[in-house]
Parts: sequence; C-alpha cells; structure tokens
Amino acid sequence: MYRFVLTRQWVCLTLIGLVLIPAMIKLGFWQFHRHEHRVAQNELIAKNLTDKPVPMGQVTSPGHTVPRADFWRAVTATGTYDSAHEVVVRMRTSNDGKVGFQVVTPLVQDDGKAVLVNRGWVAGGDDPRAYPPVPAAPAGEVTVTGRLKADETSGDSGIKDRKGLPDRQVMLINSAQQAEYLGKPVLGGYLELTAPVPADGSPEVVAEPDHDSIGPHMAYAVQWWLFTLGVPAGWIILVRREKRDREEAAAKAAAELDQEPAASPAA
Repeated sequence: MYRFVLTRQWVCLTLIGLVLIPAMIKLGFWQFHRHEHRVAQNELIAKNLTDKPVPMGQVTSPGHTVPRADFWRAVTATGTYDSAHEVVVRMRTSNDGKVGFQVVTPLVQDDGKAVLVNRGWVAGGDDPRAYPPVPAAPAGEVTVTGRLKADETSGDSGIKDRKGLPDRQVMLINSAQQAEYLGKPVLGGYLELTAPVPADGSPEVVAEPDHDSIGPHMAYAVQWWLFTLGVPAGWIILVRREKRDREEAAAKAAAELDQEPAASPAA
C-alpha cells in the first residue's frame, strides 16, 4: 500500500526532510542562545549602570584589558584635561544617527597616569579631513563620571585603524595607541562621559546603552522549532495524499474496465 515511498522520488524527498530537521533544530538553539546572551547583557548593563561609581584606577590600570563583567561600569576620575593631545574619532554617529566625530581628551591625574575621556559627539566641518570645531574642555582640575568601556580594536569593532589619517584623527579609541602618542601611562579602556554634561550640549554625550529590549531572537527560535515539527507533519500529509490519489486512480481504472463492452462472439 505504501510501497511508493521506496521510489527514487520519495526516497529523495525523505532524505531532504531528514537533513532539514536537525538543521532547523540547530538554528532554533542558535537563536535561543542569542536571546540568552542578550538577556544576560541587559542584566549586566542595568547592574553596572546603577552601581555606585568607583575611581577608575580601582578597576583598571595601564595595559589592562577591561573584562566583559566591567563593561559600562560607573567610574569616576579626577585630573586636568590635556587638550593639546586631544584627538577625534572618525565615522561616529550622534544619538540621532548623524555621522561625525567623537572627541577623546586625555585627563591627566595627580599620579601622572592619564584617562581617556570620550567627551561625546560633534559634527564635522566643511572639510572632512580638517579637524572639526570642538568646544574646549574645561580648564583646571575636574572630576568626571562616566561608563567604563573596553579598548576598541579592529577585530572587535570591524573598523580598520587606517594609516595616513589627518593629524589628531583616529579610527579607534585605544589606550595603548594613545599612550604612545602621549608618552605617558594610560589606564586601560576609556571613560564614556556622563557628567558633567556640557551646558550648551556640545559635545553631545553618548546615550545610555539600550538594556530594555530583548530583540526577536526568542520568536525566531520558536519559529525554527515549529518549522521542524512541520517537516514530519508535511511528509505524513503528502504520503496520505499520494496514497489517496493512487487509490482513486486505481479505482477509476477498474471502473473503466468494468464499463467496457464485452467482445462480440465470432461469427
């Protein structure tokens, strides 16, 4: 009755289904793990943003690689801005999506170690290769608060640190590179400024990272698993339909044979 499933066409269809099932299960778990990662990251961001700020020197040091557990941690630093060694980071977007620069100004502490402070975003001027108009950093000793960020690398960010850039322009915020430029030790990572906010709103401080949305990954995981269930269900439906069609064709052929007139006897 079901011998047709052993035909070449049906064997190929069955093999395709057997390949699709584990593939879609794996894709579902891939999306599920992305959902778990997003939830864990949101929890980390929320915790680190609300923790009491600590001096940046307590959680990092020159040459230190900031671990993921410390990303976005609230930190403070006290020192004097070194505006002469300020740089701007190219190809950065404002909070509303405009392309411009981020301003990174070293803050030199009493112990001689510097902290890279990302003071925020500014628009470019008429000449994209010229140093943009940047509001001067506050003079004298200041205390700043911000979010601790890890050094940017071309591998992590996908942005190549191109050579031959205009003077005082960079592609990445990297403490080791800036230590060579400054000629003094720089604490690993950098501080993304949150306070004090410039009175005139420029530079535009970087917005707080999103830690509320969880994205569509869980929905995608459920979809893939439903597709997985649909493969055997669809196979069964097709088999039953094929069996029914074959039975109807056989019954029709038998009825046509019954309706044929009997052959006339020989004269």
